[in-house]
Amino acid sequence: MESLLGVFYVLLVIGVIVDVLRGYLPMAKKILWSVLIFILPLIGMILYFLLGRQDHPQGT
Repeated sequence: MESLLGVFYVLLVIGVIVDVLRGYLPMAKKILWSVLIFILPLIGMILYFLLGRQDHPQGT
């Protein structure tokens, strides 16, 4: 059971990093969010979804 949760957690972290890299943020912010999520996964993911995620480009 613990290994299944571990696999789910790793997949969740990878999914969030992919979301960061595919998003509409400038490259410097993408790198910053990716590093934060890699170093502090749980806190980084929560902060990204609360503060950093943009669903569309700002110019539209």
